[in-house]
Order: sequence, then C-alpha cells, then structure tokens
Amino acid sequence: MRALILAVLLLAAGSAGAQEYPIRLPTPGGEVILPNAGAKKAHDEWRYAAARRAGDTLYVSGVVVFRAPGEANDTEAFKAQTRRSFEQLKKTLTASGATFADVAMINSFHVWEGPNFAGTKDQQFAAFEEVVGEYFKPPYPAWTAVGTTGVLGETGIVEVQLIVHSPARKP
Repeated sequence: MRALILAVLLLAAGSAGAQEYPIRLPTPGGEVILPNAGAKKAHDEWRYAAARRAGDTLYVSGVVVFRAPGEANDTEAFKAQTRRSFEQLKKTLTASGATFADVAMINSFHVWEGPNFAGTKDQQFAAFEEVVGEYFKPPYPAWTAVGTTGVLGETGIVEVQLIVHSPARKP
C-alpha cells in the first residue's frame, strides 16, 4: 500500500505552496533532481531521489507500472498503465534536461505471474515492448529485462529504471 501511495505522489505534478520545480540539490560531482512535489516528498520521507546526476551520467530511479484500484488487468489496461509510468519518466527526464533519446540503458524488472496482469509472460513483454517503442526510436538504448517475484507495492507489475548520458549544464 505504501508503494501505491508513493506512486500516486510521484504522479502528482502540482507544487507545494510557492515551491518552484524542478528542485536541484548539489551533490559531490553532480546534483539530485526533484521534478515535482511528489518527488520531493519521496526524497524527504523515503530517502531516494527521482534522478541523480553524477558527471555526465543521469541515474533515474525506478518507476513502477502498477494497477490502480478499479483498473483492469488485461493487456490494454497494462499498456495504459505502462504509458502512465513512461510519462512520469518523461517528466523526470525533462526536469533533468534530458530526453528518451539520451537514455543509454533501460533496466526493467517484470513480475511475470500475479493477479495484476492476466496474460502470459510473452503477452506482457510484447505489450510492454510496444509501449517502449512509442517512447524510444532508433538507435535504441541497451536494455536488460529481468523476471522477479515482486516489485515494491502490492499492485506493481514492472519497475523501469533508466541510465542516461546527459552532459551536465554549465552554470
């Protein structure tokens, strides 16, 4: 349940009070990027950054493709859930000054069997791959897809992490 709440917070694009987003926190050799209020809350309460730049490399924390209450668990619903997560990744990339074209590596962690997706492993991956193709164009990034027994949250289906080549901006 905590992960579902976290996922909803991360989807929130609104701001808290007069806070300007993205927030950039200096780090040794780079910065932490918090694109919105949900990412700031996750950083402050659960101790992780939506993205962290180290030199010319940007590490984007995993975003969970999840089934929200009332959503179906069929292939079409899964595609919509995947798009929702990729839109969150897009917001983080944009706030970091990067795009999907800058992504060097995708790591995806798939729950192949569970109540949140009603199809087979092959059907899930084909649907996921179709949505990935909406966001990535040739030449494609490297990609490792791993099967697992679970991701954070009771309704998580896939978690997607990105590693990005994105030279730091000059101050």
